Amino acid sequence: MTDTQQTPRQYPLRDFFKNPERGYYRLSDDGKTLGFMQPTGEARRMNLFVQQLDGEKLLGEPRQLTHETERDLAGYVFKGNEVVLFSKDFGGDENFHVLAVNTRTGAVQDLTPWDKVRASIEDDMEDDADHVLIGHNQRNAEVFDVYRVNIHTGAAERVAENPGNIVGWQTDHRGKLRAAVASDGLMSVVLYRDDESQAFRPIIETDFRVNVGPAFFDFDNRSLYLYSARGRDKLAFVRVDPARPNDEQVIYARDEVDLDGVGYSHKRKVLTAASYQTDRLHLHFFDDETRDIHAKLQKQLPGYEVHLQASNKNEDVFVVAAVNDRTPGKRYLYDARRDALTLLGEMNPAIAEADMAPMQPVQYTSRDGLTIHGYLTLPKDRKPGEKLPVVINPHGGPWARDSWGFSPEVQFLANRGYAVLQMNFRGSTGYGRAFWEASFGQWGLSMQDDITDGVQWLIDQGIADPARIAIYGASYGGYATLAGVTLTPDLYAAAVDYVGVSNLFTFLGTIPPYWKPMLEKMQAMVGDPDKDKARLEATSPALLADRITTPLFIAQGAQDPRVNKAESDQVVAALKARGVEVEYMVKDNEGHGFHNDENKFEFYEAMEKFLAQHLRPRAAHA
Repeated sequence: MTDTQQTPRQYPLRDFFKNPERGYYRLSDDGKTLGFMQPTGEARRMNLFVQQLDGEKLLGEPRQLTHETERDLAGYVFKGNEVVLFSKDFGGDENFHVLAVNTRTGAVQDLTPWDKVRASIEDDMEDDADHVLIGHNQRNAEVFDVYRVNIHTGAAERVAENPGNIVGWQTDHRGKLRAAVASDGLMSVVLYRDDESQAFRPIIETDFRVNVGPAFFDFDNRSLYLYSARGRDKLAFVRVDPARPNDEQVIYARDEVDLDGVGYSHKRKVLTAASYQTDRLHLHFFDDETRDIHAKLQKQLPGYEVHLQASNKNEDVFVVAAVNDRTPGKRYLYDARRDALTLLGEMNPAIAEADMAPMQPVQYTSRDGLTIHGYLTLPKDRKPGEKLPVVINPHGGPWARDSWGFSPEVQFLANRGYAVLQMNFRGSTGYGRAFWEASFGQWGLSMQDDITDGVQWLIDQGIADPARIAIYGASYGGYATLAGVTLTPDLYAAAVDYVGVSNLFTFLGTIPPYWKPMLEKMQAMVGDPDKDKARLEATSPALLADRITTPLFIAQGAQDPRVNKAESDQVVAALKARGVEVEYMVKDNEGHGFHNDENKFEFYEAMEKFLAQHLRPRAAHA
């Protein structure tokens, strides 16, 4: 990078965070109808549209099927050729309903029409034209039963009543409920039955620390494919005969990381590809046809990760996403028979890929010797040796991970002149069981040290200006933000907590009812309010608010079922009681994170102003 490099132009904030003009493409079974979502109305809510296809050619005008005005739709799937199933929540409370809409008539039916009930599709039953399996907690708020529901009439038949300990269900390839996972919190049991007339029987029992769970049935509908960490550190893909469940046949595994997942062809009944992430996403192909499709697409779309997002039932026409770290990319229709790509649209044409900043994989060593992997994004115009304002951005979860790819938040911050460091601190998923377990009981302790060590690494590298470092995170990342300004109060010049946990006692006491079967597991991983009282007190930022001297901005959704609004209220009240000013944004129609465009804009506009005030980035060219 040369000193003469031009500073990229500063893009309008809303260009980073607005809903796409069109996206989320899907195909009907026969490939003759394209579904997509696009914003409508003054509030620009994402609604569902369909348009007829002749091969890859779009016919006529799109037809709008839904007319949501309060919130974006959460997602949808085609059910055959003339019905689309979609989900929506109300006010951000995550009590999703499953609805069906007829693509010809536009008639909409709520298949789960109850208040304060959370529903989801267990199996869309691809080979049954009239039914879908839906799990919901209408009978008992703490557990999910499964129902076979007629998509035309809404008539429902319960096919499995949850005895109180089932935390996951698995169907076979005929849509029959044949396996499940039960948990008492600390022990996990894989259950199996030969058909739906039988009772489930246990076949594998493990401590919750040893991850074993059904992936899907083999194509004979008898043996089971599992993701399993039995006897190993990294999650592998295995097959077992339920009659000999301890005899695992390893189908695919990696030594360095867990597997993310494995796909299969419903039509051809073969495994297709396994995915896993090191610093980047990788695919291992089981199937020549899938390998050839990816190779042909990669040849036509060099420089991009290629994802097959949807297909027709014949699996010869696909919706393809081409993405990288600097753009959410384009979407295409791909006719595999003719090796022909047709552009459907660009997800964000307002932002030029060339002006965005590369996301660089990095690693550093924690103070106790663990390798911490992460991603560093530097502003495009960064000069060698220039000490930069930095935003430290720990991820939520915490049992999740950051990945290489386009992030509107990261690119927005880089475009405003900040370096951004994202780190996969201990407990982040994908790095094996030992790395995950190293986080147990370590909220605010070694997990936080991993973040602090990343800050010090940036300073030692000469990248960060020690006086201009902020921390910003959501959910667990919000907790890490608050822990950062209470446990290391001199490290940060500014902090932004977005729907973050502040008090480990009240957090564990206000979880959603459907998390309660896992409460013992949560306590084993985070802490027991009685046995670990002293540790939880010492690592609950709301109880340490007298240490906060860093300028702080807090944002919270009033309907948040995971991190109750009281988590943010406590910190704000404690600071105000000391006469310390804190900026606090609450949205009554949002939950765990802001989704409506106008609320996103307001949040990021406030964050931009807040960070600029305290970190003073050099102004980019307008």
